[in-house]
Amino acid sequence: MFDLRWDILAGYGDLFQAGLWMTVKLTVVAIGAGLLLGVGLGLISSSADAPRPTSILSKWSWKLLRGITLGYVTFFRGTPLFVQILLVHFALMPALVHPDGGLLVSGDAAREFRQNHGAFFSGALALTLNAGAYISEILRAGIQSIHLGQTQAAYSIGLTHRQAMRYVVLPQAFRRMVPALVNEGVTLVKDSSLVSAIGLAELALAARTVAGAYSRYWEPYLFISAIYLVLTLMLSALAKRLEAPAHLRGR
Repeated sequence: MFDLRWDILAGYGDLFQAGLWMTVKLTVVAIGAGLLLGVGLGLISSSADAPRPTSILSKWSWKLLRGITLGYVTFFRGTPLFVQILLVHFALMPALVHPDGGLLVSGDAAREFRQNHGAFFSGALALTLNAGAYISEILRAGIQSIHLGQTQAAYSIGLTHRQAMRYVVLPQAFRRMVPALVNEGVTLVKDSSLVSAIGLAELALAARTVAGAYSRYWEPYLFISAIYLVLTLMLSALAKRLEAPAHLRGR
């Protein structure tokens, strides 16, 4: 039963290499785009202490924006990522990119895009939307960890709310957010395996291909488990380096 045959993996080196590259690319895109989205959402959700707009229209617009942000974060943090991937690929993607009247792309261009890039686009978008919701909460918690007196002191010397966030609060908050952001990156690396459900050729699909060809499961799945472990350990090492004092990083 435990007579492992690692030789069956020998002919699939290119497949696993392509799967690893797809996993890394998918994770990098999701982390980068999710960070941008999360920062924007986090600034909106943590703006309770910001100076209030003067006009009635601006007040209600800001409340509506915060309500939409809260609903978005609640949905993507409260539903399974697997379901989100299926929704994006089978419901949202056809509405945006479709040969017959897609909202973003239509005609032959839509057909070609879906055939060549559809699964990657859907997977990256789903992971980005999910990561954005979690990162927004990480940012909100980081901002709230900074004493309110620092923001009020920034207002007292004439800084606007945006300037206070940029020059006073965010530089300190980001340092405290590093461990949580790295944990989110680690989660994305592992959750990228769910995208194999829509046919994206990443590590999990490569392992499934080998398992299906030989009806053996220990070897391919242990192999990709080792790869995922190496990726997550590399992210953890990077986090420790970023958390270290500046004078110790070069050692």
